[in-house]
Parts: sequence; C-alpha cells; structure tokens
Amino acid sequence: MKVAIIGQGYVGLTISAFAGEFYEVVGFDNNQKIVDQLNQGLSHIEGVESSVIKQWIKQGRYRATTKGADIADSDIVVIAVPTPLTKDRKPDLTFIDAACKTVGENLNRTALIINESTSFPGTLRDYIKPAIDKYSAGKFDHLYAISPERVDPGRNDFNQKNTPRLYAGLTPEASSATRAFYAKFCDQLVEVSSPEVAEAAKLFENTFRQVNIALVNEFAQITNALGISVYETLDAANTKPYGFMKFTPSAGVGGHCIPVDPTYLAAVAEERGVPATFIRRANEVNLEMSKYIVDRVQADNGESLQGKSVLVVGVAYKPNVADVRETAAELVIEHLRGRGAVVAWHDDVVGSWQGESSAPLSGADITVVITKHDVVDARAIMASAPYVFDTTGKIAGANRL
Repeated sequence: MKVAIIGQGYVGLTISAFAGEFYEVVGFDNNQKIVDQLNQGLSHIEGVESSVIKQWIKQGRYRATTKGADIADSDIVVIAVPTPLTKDRKPDLTFIDAACKTVGENLNRTALIINESTSFPGTLRDYIKPAIDKYSAGKFDHLYAISPERVDPGRNDFNQKNTPRLYAGLTPEASSATRAFYAKFCDQLVEVSSPEVAEAAKLFENTFRQVNIALVNEFAQITNALGISVYETLDAANTKPYGFMKFTPSAGVGGHCIPVDPTYLAAVAEERGVPATFIRRANEVNLEMSKYIVDRVQADNGESLQGKSVLVVGVAYKPNVADVRETAAELVIEHLRGRGAVVAWHDDVVGSWQGESSAPLSGADITVVITKHDVVDARAIMASAPYVFDTTGKIAGANRL
C-alpha cells in the first residue's frame, strides 16, 4: 500500500518514519533542499534519526519528492502542513490550500485522505473536501478523515507510537480505513463522533495550555509587585494534592501550536457570534511578557538600555530543539533594540537565525536568558555579564521573574 505524506516537517517526517515500517511512503515537500537531504538519508528533524530514513530508503519504503505526479497512485494521502498565522495574527490556510491543490491535481485514483494539520472545526468538511473536489474536477469519491497531530518536538517519552491518537471520518467507511492505517504504528486510537470534535479537541488542548501560561505569567508580575518569589509561591501551591496543576512563568509562548491554535479557536467562535474574550486576553498577556521583561531589565540597569550590549541566550522556543517558530526571543530582541540596546544572541542549538549567527557567551553588559538548553553551562551564563536576568527560573544567582 502506498502512502503519500504532504509536508516533511516536524509532523510529516515523524509520520513517515513510523509508517515506513509498514507502507511504501512518498514524502512530498516543496523545499528542494529538504527533499535532497532526505533522499540522502539526512533527517532535519529532532526525534527522527537519519538511520531510520536511510533504512527505509534502502528497503524501498521511503523517498522524498517535490513532484506532485509522484503521489498519483497513492492509496492514502496524509496532509501534514503548517497552519500558521498571518502578519496580523489571523488564521492562514495557504499551506492547506496548496496541499489540496497538489492532491486534487495529481491523485489519479480514489483514496483515503487524512488531515493532520491543526485548524478550526469544519476545516475537513467545509474546506479540504471541497477544495480537493474542485482541483480534481470531482473525478473521485475520496474518503476523508481527520487525525490531528500531537507532535511535541524534542520529547523522547512520547512519540507517534505511544501518544493516543484522535480520529474521525466524514463517513463510517473513512473512519474504519483511518483506524486500519494508524493501528499499524499507533498503540491507542480514540474515535470521536465527528471530525469537528477531533478538530475542536486539538485546539482546546493548546488553548488550555496557553491560558494557564498566561495566568502564571500574570501571577509572576503580581508576586514581583508584592516582593515575593513566584517560584516559591508556585511550589507552595503545588503541595496541594488535588485541584491544582503547576505551570511556570516564562518569556511567553512559542512553537507551532500554543501561540497559534487558540487564535483558530477564537476566530471560529467569533464568526459564530460567540466572544472569545478569555482566549484573546491570554494571547495578549503572553505577547506582552516580552515588554514586561525588558521593562524589568531596564529598571534594574539605571532606567536606560541605550548603547548597552545585551546578550540574549536561547532563541529557540523551547529547550534542546532548533525550532524558532513564534519564539518569544524575537519580541524580546525587538523591544531591546527599540530602546537602543546593542543586541546579540547566543544559541548553540540554533546556530543561525534571521541572517545572524550565534555570538560568544561572553563580554556583554547584560544577559537575558530566554531558553536554557542542556548543553549550555549555567556558570558560563552567569559569567557572561555582570547582570543576568533569567526568564526560565533555572539559573542560580540570576535575577528572575
């Protein structure tokens, strides 16, 4: 059985790696450089070993391509493309539409089409199916299903196999075929009553996290104004054995899910006349943390950052990955430079970003820690500047939230 996976990023490549044991997989991606690397057996994604890709290539179970014609005779097509926000922070289905175009124009047989890309409820039924029908001129009566991805880059404890997977088809036949596909490499499959339930569940999972992160970020500001430690207070609250879930403050939220998914949920709610005030405010609080951090740093340094050298440590959105999507470091750097600081950044995992390269971990007037990778020595961070502000709460002796 041939499976085409549209998109070979954090989601698509991990599916390819697991599915390659049981199916012939074609990984489609528009990025020629990524495709060339993959066909040489070189993985660009944390959590997917190059040795696995090489093994499937050697066995004829995997190849990457930029040619839509290569997916023509697929039995199953999985859409795993980004669903980002536009510059004005509205849902952007550009990649979904491009995937539908690739599928609709090239698939030459009836197939099971599964969407893993995160989007608002109704995307499969009201957007993907009509788009593919349009691009294929209605030639085929495809089966359609949703199984929203639950990939967390950098984690070793949960993966495609042991993370419970939600799914639902537009028809019982589609649901059955979807279960048969994932059952080969997923331990726990959870069928829900409709694609809209699965789509909404994925959005709410990350909205829950965003709201609680916003709450603890706001709480960090309150405890600072009270002159007490937010970390000690959270540890104290965490001694309660029920009714409390500990979150820790940070510079904001980043990555491909938490800063994005709640906006999709808010947008679909507002389209139907339901205010999403709580969700919108949580997003604002997290985005405003960058300004709050720079305010704190400025207040601690003579109320001026003009001309001072500031080193930002960690531009990845989370520890031990090279992913910089929606990273909070970007807004922190913008605020620092807006106040006249001379800003460089250090990140051993990322290396290069936005046309700049990682700077040495030394010689700054001020160091601001956004992300602490395991490979970065805390003592070296403390020695990098006479003043260190740590947003992670992990650097002993540093000024903290």
